[in-house]
Amino acid sequence: MTEKTSASLQVNFGHETLRVEAWGRGIRVRAVPMGTLPLDRDWALDLTPPASPAVVTERSVEVGDIRCELHGDRLVFFSGDRLLFEEQSYPWSLHERARTYTMHAGSPSFAASVRFEAQDGEVLHGMGQYRNARYNLKGCTLEMAHRNSQISVPFLLSSKGYGFLWNNPAVGRAVFAENVTEWRAEATECVDYWVTAAPTPAETIANYTDVTGHASPLPESLMGLWQCKLRYRTQDELMAVAREYHRRGIPLDSIVIDFFHWDYQGDWCFDPEYWPDPAGMVKELREMGIRLMVSVWPTVDPRSKNYHGFAANGYLLRTERGLPYTMNFQGETVFYDATNPGARKFAYDILRKNYGQYGIDMFWLDEAEPEFTVNDYDHYRTYLGPYLEVGNIYPRMHSKMVYDGQAEDGVKDILNLVRCAWVGSPRYGALVWSGDIESSFREMKVQLQNGLNMGAAGIPWWISDTGGFYGGNIEDPVFRELMVRWFQWAAFMPVLRMHGDRMPDAGPLVHGPDHGGGFSRSGAPNELWSYGEEAYEILLKYAGIRREMKDYLKKTADEAVASGLPVMRAMYLEYPEDPVCWTLWDQYMFGSGYLVAPVTEYGARERKVYLPAGQWTDTEGKTIDSEGGFVTTSAPLDIMPVFHRKG
Repeated sequence: MTEKTSASLQVNFGHETLRVEAWGRGIRVRAVPMGTLPLDRDWALDLTPPASPAVVTERSVEVGDIRCELHGDRLVFFSGDRLLFEEQSYPWSLHERARTYTMHAGSPSFAASVRFEAQDGEVLHGMGQYRNARYNLKGCTLEMAHRNSQISVPFLLSSKGYGFLWNNPAVGRAVFAENVTEWRAEATECVDYWVTAAPTPAETIANYTDVTGHASPLPESLMGLWQCKLRYRTQDELMAVAREYHRRGIPLDSIVIDFFHWDYQGDWCFDPEYWPDPAGMVKELREMGIRLMVSVWPTVDPRSKNYHGFAANGYLLRTERGLPYTMNFQGETVFYDATNPGARKFAYDILRKNYGQYGIDMFWLDEAEPEFTVNDYDHYRTYLGPYLEVGNIYPRMHSKMVYDGQAEDGVKDILNLVRCAWVGSPRYGALVWSGDIESSFREMKVQLQNGLNMGAAGIPWWISDTGGFYGGNIEDPVFRELMVRWFQWAAFMPVLRMHGDRMPDAGPLVHGPDHGGGFSRSGAPNELWSYGEEAYEILLKYAGIRREMKDYLKKTADEAVASGLPVMRAMYLEYPEDPVCWTLWDQYMFGSGYLVAPVTEYGARERKVYLPAGQWTDTEGKTIDSEGGFVTTSAPLDIMPVFHRKG
């Protein structure tokens, strides 16, 4: 049986119900093995799609540059006469289909897989952030689940001219093998994906952004230097650093108070012994032009003053068996349930009361994956359903908790630092950072690839801890060089932020009972002047370059909001016809005007850079007319190669 409307085609095959529907400038596909399609859960596609005229026949749906045809019960996608991709076909003897379902006994959910034909020579980017994945994801198998420093954003950008969104927050996997492309959800009630096509990858990202949401603006007031470390243990420590920056004449846009400024996780307030005068602290910082950000974890300790309120109202994640705890870090704790609208309101009311009264309106949303101590995803349950089925939406809803509260309070320039994201997170003031990564040149290479793939997945505000998070000794000459090279790179990110757990360890202030501010350890200093005079002068230089680029950065950030293009643009986004640009992981375009080539090797004082066809000006003012090729450019320690694009 076939049902046809002006925008959709729904077919019942007896064993399966399939719906193909025009959705913005793309096509949405939904399917269930039996029964009625659940059309009330839109996940990442929860906005009203922009209207686009569609052409629907008995066997096809076409909108914009993409057409989906039914070949039997198999889907094949075209752009004009050009094949984009197709569901995998099987000989009848295998008794197999491209869409398969495995029912879960006693549950409406099922495991689902959708398999597509693999294409030779295809280059794949996006999908978020994976520590061990290659830049070109072809050949990779990716877990669709969040972990500390792993961020699953299931949007894929193909060199064949299409974009593919797996519109499903279930834990699963994506396989981009030589013989098959497969998407799998371990538990779901509906196969749901969206595809689009456009003449360029930039236009493909624009189509995707229009249906999943545009990023909230990057505040101009926060485009400069941010200061942070693990961790300022007291108000005196933090203010001493802020005053020293002010004394040296180094502008700071923000300074950050890290975790355990509270007594117990879930208190979300200052421990008065170590932070005795928050109002005075905020006032003095503002007088110096510095905005204060505080760390808020989604964990709640049973000893917290807020635990009973969360528990009594059903506002905590639940476990299916055994003890109710979900994380063990300086106490057994439970994550609050960000998928529950009541829990989100309850949580923000605490933030409003305990921080808002002092004028604090920026939050560092650490642990936002959430970071379970044990990643047995079938063990946890949320308001929306089993974590296995819906868990990947958690970080987006956690950002929404804060953003909605700030918007209700009339906060201007909303931007919150968050350790994880999902499709649509940029709508909620999310500045995503890459998590707890090692301090090494090897990791710097990985992070560069991660940042470009996050941008391709629709996350325009992405940063990493400058110098990495753990393992860096401030007296080590190798680490000092790493800090210089990473800071130079960070000056060409959406936000320039100092952070890291530096060695030698500073330790806690007190030993004994688990008492808030003084109990948790800290790291060594992490200010611009912490790495010796040579490094200090270079960091100052690049902080100055950053300030001089503020107008350009604002223009580029505004473009990102309007179009979905990231600030850090993979080379193919500006040069889609150049096949070399689809392979370049160690350089990128900062907006449309600057080519940035970070130095990622210890001791390197030159590096090769690919210049696409056109005219370029290097950091010394030399003009280069390129026909598309590699050049070797000088890179002394105080210079990171940057090329200005003519026009």
